[in-house]
Amino acid sequence: MPIIANSDLPSFKRIQTDGEVVLSKEIASKQDIRGLNFGILNMMPDAALEATERQFLRLIGGSQVVQLYVFPFTLKTIERSKNAKNHIDKYYYDFEKIKNMGLDGLIITGAGVDGENIKKQKFYQELEQVVSWAVENVASTLCSCLATHAVMEMKFQQKRHKMPKKYWGVFHHNITEFKHPLLSGINSDFAVPHSRYNEITASQFTDADIKILIKSDSGVHMAISPDLLKIVFFQGHPEYDTISLLKEYKREMILSIKNDTKYPVFPDNYLSKQAKAILLEFKDKLLNMEFTIDDFPEKLLSPMLSNTWSANTKIIISNWIGLIYQTTNVDVKKQFMDGLSAENPLNLKV
Repeated sequence: MPIIANSDLPSFKRIQTDGEVVLSKEIASKQDIRGLNFGILNMMPDAALEATERQFLRLIGGSQVVQLYVFPFTLKTIERSKNAKNHIDKYYYDFEKIKNMGLDGLIITGAGVDGENIKKQKFYQELEQVVSWAVENVASTLCSCLATHAVMEMKFQQKRHKMPKKYWGVFHHNITEFKHPLLSGINSDFAVPHSRYNEITASQFTDADIKILIKSDSGVHMAISPDLLKIVFFQGHPEYDTISLLKEYKREMILSIKNDTKYPVFPDNYLSKQAKAILLEFKDKLLNMEFTIDDFPEKLLSPMLSNTWSANTKIIISNWIGLIYQTTNVDVKKQFMDGLSAENPLNLKV
């Protein structure tokens, strides 16, 4: 699904430089292909705002069949720095305009939160308005991490639970439902990055009549709403770049020094013995004031990192977009093709 550079959003040029296919509006207009409108509700904190754009653009641009017009937007109730606000004002769309235009698919990212209670977040009511509109008007909405927890509480009365410690690293998972077409063509055993303090348990998904598609011994990664299409839930972060967890480790290390708190543990199943040794040496030199944080060995460590999740994730996302293409109406203001049931638009029995 080639992405169309339908605005001057810098992330279009960035992912094109990284090898992704991005079409100009001029070239796209000459192709006899029905385009799809995709929204990205980017709720991530300022430091991760543009990186998150690129991560999801890479995912949805992984196939070359359908043209995708992408419309990023955010919530007005999320406080932003001056630079982030300038970026949003210049490149993002207003939700009211998006509603009037219509979307075929929607991605809702994670978000930074103040405290554990999602309902007490300043953005909660505004997010609830977006979700309520999407459930009735968008063929399928993909929720990532915090968005999954928020929607599970909003729509299914399932409140997340705090875990004993931060669950982060790269973990092996297994498919639990092979019949759903979202999982066509992927390996039965694959890895997914996670980074979170809270979870929705398997029993909570089951109690809400939500079908679990992928899980591990430690919990659920992917699930689908009872209609089997309209809401896709991710608890992990399959959109992460190879280096994302390393950058997160660096941020946590900076916070531990700034706040004089416990030094962060390594993410599970992510760093080699050599990489850990380098980071432990860096820690010693940093604490002894022989190094500064500017000496963090990111360039040295980057070639040592492996990505064991992107290939399967791109297949899932490609399947997801394909299902949207098959079910959504040519009139983007309508949710599904005429004759399809909103209760089971795929006409599946799984």
